[in-house]
Amino acid sequence: MAELLLKLCSAAAFLLAVLSFNSSFAAVEPKPFSRYISPRSLRLHKPEKLSHLHFYFHDIVAGENVTAVRVAKAPTTSNSRPFGAVAVIDDALTVSPDIGSKPVGRAQGIYALTSLTESSLLMAYNFAFMEGEYNGSTLTVMGRNPVFSTVREMPVIGGSGVFRFARGYVEAKTHTFDLKTGNAVVEYNVYVFHY
Repeated sequence: MAELLLKLCSAAAFLLAVLSFNSSFAAVEPKPFSRYISPRSLRLHKPEKLSHLHFYFHDIVAGENVTAVRVAKAPTTSNSRPFGAVAVIDDALTVSPDIGSKPVGRAQGIYALTSLTESSLLMAYNFAFMEGEYNGSTLTVMGRNPVFSTVREMPVIGGSGVFRFARGYVEAKTHTFDLKTGNAVVEYNVYVFHY
């Protein structure tokens, strides 16, 4: 009987040890999903700046040195009805309408023809800058671009580098458009708040 009692006590002690071991793991919490931090920790205590950038966007869809390539289209997409076409771009950004002028960056992303009734694009792209104080920084633009409107406005939804926490808008205005090739030069004015 004493031997049975000793075995029961040993089993109970073992069970108690296992349960306390498991509960000690349950007490260790992982890092929280979210937390509040001081804006100073990200150097956001400086006053915001409002910058104006001006450059030209060269969208070359035909000829030599193509910078916009159609990568998808719907079965019903045609030249007379381009709805559903998607293109990937890596367009030069320059200081003047001349493609040979000083480069300031690239526009990299996608656009899709998203309207059944007009030539309107959904544009999602980054301006990747390579000049001056903005070298290595980006601005992200995503919005509707009705290409035959005189001036189109699209939101700046963020950025990186100098443009972390950026917000603002762009105004796009067609400088030249070749109806035969589809190549275009677009003037951009960008107004952006950043730290």
